[in-house]
Amino acid sequence: MSSVDPFLAKLERARLAAKKLATVTTTRKNAALEAIAAAIEAGVPEIVSANAEDLARGREDGIGEGLLDRLRLDESRLRALAAAAREIVALPDPVGQVVRGNTLANGITISQVRVPFGVVGAIYEARPNVTVDIAALALKSGNGAVLRGGSAAEHSNRVLVRLIQEALASVGLDGEAVQTIDEFGREGASRLMRARGYVDVLIPRGSAGLISTVVQESTVPVIETGSGIVHVFVDASADEEMAVSVVTNAKTHRPSVCNAAETLLVHRDAAERLLPRLARELTGAGVALSGDETSRASVDGLLAADDETWATEHLALEMGVRVVESLDAALAHIERYSTRHTEAIVTQDYANAERFLAEVDSAVVMVNASTRFTDGGEFGFGAEVGISTQKLHARGPMGLQELTSTKWLVRGAGQIR
Repeated sequence: MSSVDPFLAKLERARLAAKKLATVTTTRKNAALEAIAAAIEAGVPEIVSANAEDLARGREDGIGEGLLDRLRLDESRLRALAAAAREIVALPDPVGQVVRGNTLANGITISQVRVPFGVVGAIYEARPNVTVDIAALALKSGNGAVLRGGSAAEHSNRVLVRLIQEALASVGLDGEAVQTIDEFGREGASRLMRARGYVDVLIPRGSAGLISTVVQESTVPVIETGSGIVHVFVDASADEEMAVSVVTNAKTHRPSVCNAAETLLVHRDAAERLLPRLARELTGAGVALSGDETSRASVDGLLAADDETWATEHLALEMGVRVVESLDAALAHIERYSTRHTEAIVTQDYANAERFLAEVDSAVVMVNASTRFTDGGEFGFGAEVGISTQKLHARGPMGLQELTSTKWLVRGAGQIR
């Protein structure tokens, strides 16, 4: 008598629960989201306690301040997660939305409508907030979710998934729609990448190494999220106060996340006017700056930058600084080193702004705004599954619509071809 594979059994339960969830009304899905928000609020002490275990182990393992910051869940962050779940309640349900359609000459009507993917898999590292974000977005878009949150957040994720499952059950939905496979360790992650037929799409979030591994090894279709080597270009016409405000916020507001700026490019004609103050503000905020030869000649105390500086996602209070000859030179630098995540220009020149928007090939391109706005919550999505840097159906912050596919509905009256 053959034994049941516990890993595949979990995936099968998620698949069956997702089939039921695909036809659930918006009202019931919203009730489940409200229940999840309430469960997180009520569970703050338990979640924070579990998270403290993860943080302690993370410090022992020396995972670094950037990852520790991502790992941390305090009362404020948990209440923000609950609020995000409630924001998703207020968003339109994408399932069943008509994308396009018409009536053919023979009287047949056709319509393309949004439908859930089925089961969404996610592999991520030291980011327990992602557990809630993906579960909530998957629920509203009618999908099941299978989550591999990694050993660094194992205690936090275990509590969060249990609370989510209990919240679903409390409103009459199948709690098996949200699963964690953390107990299967690295082997579970590898098997999830090969779980074609059980999982319909896989989304990795984390380091460049993790994302590359998933993209290369997965037989399940992957929506690729990317690391953030993010640039801010201060043009010759930039307003000083705006430049200081945007650059400082983009680097220091939360340096451990992928939309934080990693490289500052300054036009040669603005360098003498702006670079000393920009450097002063950044170093005053604790940022370690590495500069090219020209910027080091303008500002004392900068470390020497090299190609590795421009190609590194620091995720810390570190930043590269380069003086460029022109907008063309800035565009060339971004083209070479960008990970296609987010780029910004600070300028008062309309033509340069429009050219930057048109020519920079990244998921999000900004004028006179902090790169920290590349975020599903800030874009009004309630939360995000991740920030896609690929060019398929989803690009940039991924919300509800990006967790749907489409199908064609054809209604006839006996027509034949």
